[in-house]
Amino acid sequence: MKFLIVFATLAVMAFAAPAHDDHHHHEDAEILKLDSVVDHDGYKFVLETSDGTERHEEGKLKEFPGDEHDHEPHHAIVVHGDYTWKDHHDGKVYTVQYVADEKGFQPTGDHLPQITY
Repeated sequence: MKFLIVFATLAVMAFAAPAHDDHHHHEDAEILKLDSVVDHDGYKFVLETSDGTERHEEGKLKEFPGDEHDHEPHHAIVVHGDYTWKDHHDGKVYTVQYVADEKGFQPTGDHLPQITY
């Protein structure tokens, strides 16, 4: 029985492994910059890697008033940020700016369809 479990586990792992790509060789990206600050009322960080990927994010604690269902005010973190990467297939650089707040996750970018929030 143990043999069957080990064999099934190894078989699943073998099928789940990523396929080898002979046409494209991508080296692992190295972290060039990683700075972060965490405070009692928020956080911020910056990440830059050797493949051109960048990410900047800042979150601040915000108090929201109560409503007709829940009269007590509550707190949540409102996040603003952006990330940039270079697509290895088309060579273009893409950037997404975003806000995550009481309205949800709201991404914008030149390559994304325009949505009114």
